[in-house]
Amino acid sequence: MNKQWIAVRSKPRAEKVAFEQLVKKSIEAYLPLVKERRKWSDRKKWVELPLFSSYLFAKIELKESIYVLQTHGVSTIVRFNGNIAVIKNGVVDAIRLALEGGYKLEPTEYFTVGDDVEVIEGPMKGAQGIVSRLKGEDRLIIKIDALQQAIAIHIDTKFLQSVGRKRAPLL
Repeated sequence: MNKQWIAVRSKPRAEKVAFEQLVKKSIEAYLPLVKERRKWSDRKKWVELPLFSSYLFAKIELKESIYVLQTHGVSTIVRFNGNIAVIKNGVVDAIRLALEGGYKLEPTEYFTVGDDVEVIEGPMKGAQGIVSRLKGEDRLIIKIDALQQAIAIHIDTKFLQSVGRKRAPLL
């Protein structure tokens, strides 16, 4: 048996249902949850929310993927180029250990070289550019067109948002 972790997309707001149904079918599944304090008009309450909205993980033999797809709450299995996307060994365990260890995890936008981005905070707010190369884990260099020239700046990814286009990076 060669079981591998795969990413499963749930129906909207059905991550917990999909997880419970997979477990009921004896399929090893993992739904990373984070605690967040939510405020209503009359009270505040800690709630557990999925780390990745509409996603969870299942460990299966790839030939048994039909059983996952036939599960209540499951929308689809994540694929790349038509093939089931296998999660690298250790990634799911690392997420689990980080959450169990009390680390604060929060999803962040995934940028790649060539992405068009806009600065959303700070003195450069409103400037647009292209991700030219990643530097470290949470910093990147973007080029901002100004006066038909480009300047490279280091900026934290939390100050960026994608503007939807992707093109070849400027070198």
